[in-house]
Amino acid sequence: MVSKSNHGSGLTRPKQKVTTMSITPERKAELIKEYAIKEGDTGSPEVQVAILTERINNLTEHFKGHKKDNHSRRGLLKMVATRRSLLDYARSKNEERYKALITRLGVRR
Repeated sequence: MVSKSNHGSGLTRPKQKVTTMSITPERKAELIKEYAIKEGDTGSPEVQVAILTERINNLTEHFKGHKKDNHSRRGLLKMVATRRSLLDYARSKNEERYKALITRLGVRR
């Protein structure tokens, strides 16, 4: 009796575009440099919101190909809530900086 296998059948999987769910250290450094208020600023609401927005956008792309990934979806919802809180804080402290930030990031409100 001869066993059959798919190894030599010529069947291949279609190539999928590789998207990372996380953010690379290089991209994170770029965002920090771009949104920092002053030199060495990594904790201002602007920087935090920019990093969260990048991660949210990456996860949104991930869900286009992985519709049933509910564990990651929960993380996405947590990130959106955290970003919303940071944006509310930024708005309470300085309305002009808040408006400039959502315009730069393209976040609708």
